[in-house]
Amino acid sequence: MKYRKADAKAYAQEHLRGIWAATLTPFDAQLRVDEAGWRRNLRHWYRDLGIRGLFVNGKQGEFASMSVAERKLAAEIAVEEAGSDRGVMVSCSDQSLDTVIDLARHAQSIGADYIVVHTPLLYFGAHSDDTLYEYYRHIAEQVDIGVTLWNQPPDCGYTLEPETCVRIAEIDNVVAIKYSVPRDTYVRLTHMAGKRLIVSTSNEEEWLSNILELKWQVYLCSTPPYLMQTAHDRRMHDYTELAFNGDAQAARAIHASLGPVRNALKQSRPHGKAAAHQKYWQELLGQVGGPVRRPLLNLTEQEKAATRQAFEACGLKTS
Repeated sequence: MKYRKADAKAYAQEHLRGIWAATLTPFDAQLRVDEAGWRRNLRHWYRDLGIRGLFVNGKQGEFASMSVAERKLAAEIAVEEAGSDRGVMVSCSDQSLDTVIDLARHAQSIGADYIVVHTPLLYFGAHSDDTLYEYYRHIAEQVDIGVTLWNQPPDCGYTLEPETCVRIAEIDNVVAIKYSVPRDTYVRLTHMAGKRLIVSTSNEEEWLSNILELKWQVYLCSTPPYLMQTAHDRRMHDYTELAFNGDAQAARAIHASLGPVRNALKQSRPHGKAAAHQKYWQELLGQVGGPVRRPLLNLTEQEKAATRQAFEACGLKTS
């Protein structure tokens, strides 16, 4: 551990900063975890793109189709490749609480910086304030590592309300939240939480405004940091640094210039095939993508052609 449990919030305030990305997990043609491809992607993201930290084994990474052993292996490799100057946040999300705790203890043992746990899928209206508080209190009690909350209402069926978030944030090693909710909701939580909880969301289009207007310190997180950037075109990095340094006008100009890239990604994505589409976009960028695992569906050749056409016209510099 890089910090004591009692110092988790202070450590996060100092180190959970800049651009973090949610990783896709590469599988080979036999649907095994592509370890060599995973290392290649990690090195590109950390070193060529300058991404400050990675959120590993999340929904984008198809954790639901991975075994516990595979999830542990992916996390171990991410920590190895991060070295001493990059961060790793390991998703321990699972419907089995025993699995969540097993993965959390493993993440702590391998030297990850933080864990993240999604709000659970609960039935018959069980998502009360007390139930959710106790869920996170119990997880945080089992480990010393900093815990990040994660709430995406369409995927669990309810919003973790700001008042509940603030209550959970009183726990010593609860440090942040990835809050995929409407802007007015996360703005309210930002003002309520103060330094008790680092608030962020995955919407890249809103990231610049959140730096300038809400003084946010971290983009947490999705795939744009490596789908909308190359070693020769790091505009997300550039506008982020300009905003952090107070040059709002220059930051806004660069942010606006990424409009064609955002539109190409959105408009070429077939319904229900986000992971497959993003993996193919990775391949067009020279990264390792590979197929998706069932029950997800891969792109058809027609869908690949439409994606390729959008990619080639979006203006992203690849050389």
